Amino acid sequence: MNVSITDGVSALLAANAVVAVGVSGGKDSQACALAVAAHLDAIGHTGPRVLVHSDLGVVEWKDSLPTCERLAAHLGWELIVVRRKAGDMLDRWRGRWANNVARYRDLECVKLILPWSTPSMRFCTSELKVHVIASELKKRFPSQNVVNVTGIRREESSNRAKAPCSQHNSAIVKAGATGMTWNAIIDATLEDVFGSIAAVGLALHEGYTRYKMSRISCIYCIMSNEDDLKNSATCPDNQDVYRDMVDLEIESTFAFQGARWLGDIAPHLLHGNTMLKLARAKETAFLRKLAENRIPKHLLYTEGWPTCVPTHDEAVLLASVRREVGQLLRIDVGYNDAPSIRYRFAELMEIGLEKAKQKAIKKAKKTAA
Repeated sequence: MNVSITDGVSALLAANAVVAVGVSGGKDSQACALAVAAHLDAIGHTGPRVLVHSDLGVVEWKDSLPTCERLAAHLGWELIVVRRKAGDMLDRWRGRWANNVARYRDLECVKLILPWSTPSMRFCTSELKVHVIASELKKRFPSQNVVNVTGIRREESSNRAKAPCSQHNSAIVKAGATGMTWNAIIDATLEDVFGSIAAVGLALHEGYTRYKMSRISCIYCIMSNEDDLKNSATCPDNQDVYRDMVDLEIESTFAFQGARWLGDIAPHLLHGNTMLKLARAKETAFLRKLAENRIPKHLLYTEGWPTCVPTHDEAVLLASVRREVGQLLRIDVGYNDAPSIRYRFAELMEIGLEKAKQKAIKKAKKTAA
C-alpha cells in the first residue's frame, strides 16, 4: 500500500527527522505503520522510528497493547506506551462529573453538564492521546524535528474526508525544531488496509476476529454504532467496565451517547436492581430537561457568559429551576433564591472582566517584547 505524502513531509524525512506512528491496535494504525515503514526503507531514511500507543486504562481492549507489541516486533521498532498521569478515561469521566456537579452547585453554569465526551467535544482524544503523546515526543526528542503519523482515512467519515494530508504541528516539538502531522494513508481504502496487513501475515486485533467489531478504539466509544457497542459487551473482559459506565449514567442522568443509553445495550449484564435505577434515571433526565427548558435563552451559556444580570423575575425562575434540579439529583445547590442569584451573576461578570483585562495586559506585554 502506497502512502500519500506532501513536499513538507518529504523534506523532513529526507533530513532524517524522527518518525512517530501513533498506534491503537486498530486496523488503520496497523496498516499505516506498515506503509510508512516500507516508504522509509524505500527512501533510505535513517532517523529514529518509533510506535506510540496511548493506553486509556480500563476502557482499552485487552488485546490492544499486545497487537501493538506484535506490530513493533514485526517492524523492529521501539514501542513507546504513554498514559495520562491524572488517571484513565473512566477516571476522567468520573472526575468531570464531580467537577460539573460542583460547578452547578456554585452557579458557575446554569445547566448541568454531562460527564461524557461527545463527537463535538472529544477531550477523550485531545487529553488522553494527543496531549500525552505530544508531551512524550518533546521529552524524548528535545532538539529534533518530528513527523507524527496518524492512520486516519478520508473514507471513514465526512469530517475526515476534509482532513489534509499533512500540517505543521508545533505542539510535538520544542522551540527551534519543526513538527508535522502526517496522515500517511489518508487516501487508502478499507480493502487496502486489510490487504496490507494480510500480506505480511500479521494477526488482526481480536475485536475484529472474535467479536465482529467494525472499529477498535475504547471498548465503549462515544463514536461507536449500536452493533459495535453490543458486540463489545459480549467480551467478558469488557463487562465490568460496562457496569461501571452504566452506574455513571444512572448517577448523572446523562445517556452515554445523547439519546442512546449504554444500559440498554446489554441489560442482561446488569446486576441487582440496576435496571430499576436506570429507569428512574431516565425519568429524572426527562424531568431535569423539562425544568432546564424553562431557563430564558439569554441566560444560557454563550461566549463570555454571563453577559447580563437576570431581572428579579428571571432570578426567581432560575432559583426555582435550580431547586428542582437539585432535588431531582440530590445536589445541595447554593444560590437558590433571587437575591443570591443576581449577586452571583454580577460577581461572575466582574471576575470575567478582570480576566479579560489581565489577558489584554499579558498580550500587550508580549507584543511589546
